[in-house]
Amino acid sequence: MLEMKAIPVTAVPSVEFDGALIRKLSQSGPRYTSYPTADRFSEGYGYRDYLMAVAGLRTRGAPRPLSLYLHIPFCESVCYYCACNKVITKNRDKAAVYLDYLKREIEMQGRLFAGMNQVEQLHLGGGTPTYLSDAQMGELMAHVRRWFDFAPDDSGEYSIEVDPRTVSVERVHSLRRQGFNRISLGVQDFDPEVQKAVNRVQPEAGTRAIIDAARAASFRSVSIDLIYGLPKQGVESMERTLAKVIETDPDRIAIYNYAHLPHIFKPQRRISEADMPTPDARLDMLALCIRRLAGAGYNYIGMDHFAKPDDDLAVAQRQGRLHRNFQGYSTHAEADLVACGVSAIGSVAATYSQNVKTLDAYYALIDKNELPVARGTRLSMDDALRRTIIQMLMCGFELSVEAIEQAYPVAFADYFAPELERLRTLEQDGLVSVTPGWLTVTPKGRLMVRNICMVFDRYLGAGADMPRYSKTI
Repeated sequence: MLEMKAIPVTAVPSVEFDGALIRKLSQSGPRYTSYPTADRFSEGYGYRDYLMAVAGLRTRGAPRPLSLYLHIPFCESVCYYCACNKVITKNRDKAAVYLDYLKREIEMQGRLFAGMNQVEQLHLGGGTPTYLSDAQMGELMAHVRRWFDFAPDDSGEYSIEVDPRTVSVERVHSLRRQGFNRISLGVQDFDPEVQKAVNRVQPEAGTRAIIDAARAASFRSVSIDLIYGLPKQGVESMERTLAKVIETDPDRIAIYNYAHLPHIFKPQRRISEADMPTPDARLDMLALCIRRLAGAGYNYIGMDHFAKPDDDLAVAQRQGRLHRNFQGYSTHAEADLVACGVSAIGSVAATYSQNVKTLDAYYALIDKNELPVARGTRLSMDDALRRTIIQMLMCGFELSVEAIEQAYPVAFADYFAPELERLRTLEQDGLVSVTPGWLTVTPKGRLMVRNICMVFDRYLGAGADMPRYSKTI
């Protein structure tokens, strides 16, 4: 096992790995792609509440640009680690039916946002978005552009998640012509034994060919997703995978901590417990990832994300413009998020809304000419304040007390007196520095920023189901 000492990462001075501290403080907790987190959404919030939120945007005037998220739930086969909302089927007719309904929802949203429908960001996720055929994808993108006004290619950010097993070199070039300029490839691990253990056999040569095709097609950004903590993984196999990934020279790399929650996600029950790496081995892999990516010149953005210094994410972080939403880190902080598709989550004005989670319910509501909103929440002033604080900590690793007091009618030290008291313990552990004017996450604390944000989450301990959350590390 690697020596678990504090490992300063010189190429990324903002990160320091301390295995002993992580062992001590790692716990279950939210990932804070929203606040309040999705488990706090209420079924008391529905379609009409969403209409009121959009109407509020109109009365406010000077509409902000939009971010669009489209959810394509279909996959041909199940990856055992997956916790996404998905439909496993080889019946392509199901995708054709779904596409028809998705287009109807897009039209409904387009009519609702008429006159304030400027889009600066688009993301297609799933499932496997490239489950749709090339013709279907072209049809979908043409339809979206019919109802929304897209910013030019050189300023808009239009991304798609791709399973390299489902696309050809020619398809990658077609995706670029259809308007996508950022591509994210799921790799998880190049080791054949790991791939077999999670039912995702993905030959390295095929993945490299897709990355090369994305470069040749002039995608502005190529991102690779990895996972550590999978069955059959170890430091040696992770070292080999990292070397191969670094060799492909992606702009961004996301390395997710596998959350093994078989009591919640049925596919994970097919993973043998005997194949799972030990907690110490997982930490060894994390230490290795940080050290190797830092040595390759990647900046640590936060959570699971690394980016080249000239990547838009790294630039936005340095300029204080980084944002976090349901797609992870984003450079479009001011955009309202309009989400279409089964289970998709949007954020409009001071509200969150989530669509129904089953195809039958989705189809039934759209047949009634209603947006398929199942639940959501309207943020109180306290929610908005705490969301701002969590965003600042997750994205910039620091918080200006003066900035908070100028934006909200609170005296920070009084309003957050209990939180500041709890932060003292984390300060003693070296995770955070607290002064009258600033709260600053230390290099050691950046890997555990979720722990720090949890201090400001007023819903934790108020009925939150902690076992549903992944470990903070």
